[in-house]
Amino acid sequence: MGFTVTSFNVNGIRAARRRGFDDWLADRSPDVVGLQELRCPASEVGEFRGYSAAVDVGSIPGRNGVALLTRHEPAAVRSWAAVPPKARGLGAYSDHGRYIEVDLADRPLTVACLYLPKGGLPAHLQRPGGMRAEMDGGAKYKRKMAFLAGFARELDRNRLAAARAGRDFTLIGDLNVAHVEHDVTNWRAARKMEGFLPEEREWFSSLLSPRRLVDVVRQTHGDQPGPLTWWSWAGESFSKDVGWRVDHQLASPALARRAEAVWVDKEPSPDARLSDHAPLSVRYRD
Repeated sequence: MGFTVTSFNVNGIRAARRRGFDDWLADRSPDVVGLQELRCPASEVGEFRGYSAAVDVGSIPGRNGVALLTRHEPAAVRSWAAVPPKARGLGAYSDHGRYIEVDLADRPLTVACLYLPKGGLPAHLQRPGGMRAEMDGGAKYKRKMAFLAGFARELDRNRLAAARAGRDFTLIGDLNVAHVEHDVTNWRAARKMEGFLPEEREWFSSLLSPRRLVDVVRQTHGDQPGPLTWWSWAGESFSKDVGWRVDHQLASPALARRAEAVWVDKEPSPDARLSDHAPLSVRYRD
């Protein structure tokens, strides 16, 4: 039978539920679901039928928030709110609701869920009137790069802790970085956009190694365009399938070897969208 792990940036769990998230969950029935951008207080997250939910909504009203849904109550839950990150540069994010991980009770696997900051452009790429956000002298870019550096160290620590405990490890979530050209429809133009800057892509490459973590989506999908996971709400990006893959699943080598299928649940029409992202799933052999 195998088991399925899904990552889904819901862009507001209350809005996603109004659009049909619970029907999607009941129909697809993945074994583990990582959610990002809950964007609501803990009291309004609600329950998920058939799942135990580990949640960290953070302290910033209407922002961030992550959760991991599992079929059985986890053997252990660790969020940055409860166990602050040790890597330098991450302490300021401990109450932002960006990271949570669980040890599954029914198999030797640690699942981590991350919502990584979007960031911005470095100062030399910012142009008046040429940006969606206000010019900030590269402040958001610098914060993101510091986060990336710190998180790489934190990720190594957590991955190794799982290995010492005899557990496989997978990191899932919205990493707000597209890694290779196949991950962006208009990749040439994207080279000067946040999320596809050369230094962001280099950071992503540094996480990957046959002995450390494997991009199981790219491994399984192959060296071909997609699978895309995000499309702008604006214009006809969704209908024309012009988007990005910023949602990822990275797995420890032994787990990666058991990946047998990957898919994105892209809705049939713009009106049926649950979020500006679509769920990204990987099925593993038992």
